[in-house]
Amino acid sequence: MSNQRTSNTDNESPQISIDFSKSIVACAAAYGENAEAMKQYLLEGEKKALQLNNRGPLEFDTHGQLTQNIVDAYSEYGFYIFENVISDIELSDMKTDLTQMKANFPVMPDQKINAQGEPAIAINSTGPRLIWSKPLGDPLGGTEIANGRHQIKLFEPKAAEDAPLASVFIVLGSLEFSEACLRAYGHPDLLRAAATICGEDFAPFHESLFIKDAGLGAAVSWHQDGDTHWDSEEFEENIHGFNFMAQVYGSTPVNGVWVVPGTHKLGKLDIKAMVEASGSERLKDAVPIVCNPGDVVMCNRQIVHGSFANTGFEDRVTVNFGFHKRSSVLNITGAGIHCAAQVFDESHILERSKLIGYGIDARAQRYPHETSYVYAPLANSGVDCKWHDDIKSSIKDYNLRDLSI
Repeated sequence: MSNQRTSNTDNESPQISIDFSKSIVACAAAYGENAEAMKQYLLEGEKKALQLNNRGPLEFDTHGQLTQNIVDAYSEYGFYIFENVISDIELSDMKTDLTQMKANFPVMPDQKINAQGEPAIAINSTGPRLIWSKPLGDPLGGTEIANGRHQIKLFEPKAAEDAPLASVFIVLGSLEFSEACLRAYGHPDLLRAAATICGEDFAPFHESLFIKDAGLGAAVSWHQDGDTHWDSEEFEENIHGFNFMAQVYGSTPVNGVWVVPGTHKLGKLDIKAMVEASGSERLKDAVPIVCNPGDVVMCNRQIVHGSFANTGFEDRVTVNFGFHKRSSVLNITGAGIHCAAQVFDESHILERSKLIGYGIDARAQRYPHETSYVYAPLANSGVDCKWHDDIKSSIKDYNLRDLSI
């Protein structure tokens, strides 16, 4: 890898390349009478986050599994930060795709043209693809969207007078719009990590981009992602799967996701009660995910997490993609959040898994000297997953088959 950063050990603190001290001051100021409380919350959260022993390089044992110390730390905290996973070359490709994608966003939610007057991205999609928000808003909090899992609404700071009326903050089914994201989806070490947590027959979940532009980025209220298995007799900490969150520009206490470590083991929680017990939306025991560009976070979907509106100066773009245990999705009726509720039978899962195969092959074409991952469910299926121009149109609306639980 060409990124030059130092991983933390037991004897040294992690080296974070982003200076977000000015953003902490700006963020706190946006909270008015709660400015000092917010400033202390951000600073104390950062300190606690950097003291956790849950970051370092992707490492595997002689059997090709994540090393036990990584597995143990992930189990304890519910998230782990893999450092220096995405190279500078790959980050550059992602930024190029993101720039082109943003240029092709509709000018407003109800428009079908981009700023150049040309047909905008995703206007012919069958399902929702672009999620919009007013600047610094919390469009999900306190609503029935996503089965009402965002139980409270976070504070919505005042945006600048010249801010647009609305901007895109989530792109669903992002692999259709970015080959760089598709290639990251086929990253061999990340897929090996997925196999460690979810078994070699792991199944796909869903892919998206979270865009938290400085001064615009929306809040995402505290929530847990899982939906279908909370009352299952087989409930355990990994039953709702996990997300990889690849950071294009890095993640700070101001623009990043905050999590409450260990809550992934506690079942479905009453977040309203947690807020009441904390005395504010600043949840006790929460810590921010602080990391550099090119780091990839593995985050359990059951953990309580959320993010505040980005009132700072640093953009955040997270390339998000997740995986499940096959037993968690096979013949299960989906939650109806990322796509229509439907039964995930063998044929459905196989069809959706083609995207893993396409990601692996697209990556092999871009990085021919890298050893590709062999995804067991496709290896002997007879399914052709060669990635080429003629196949690109076939993945249109692929997210309608997301395995949303």
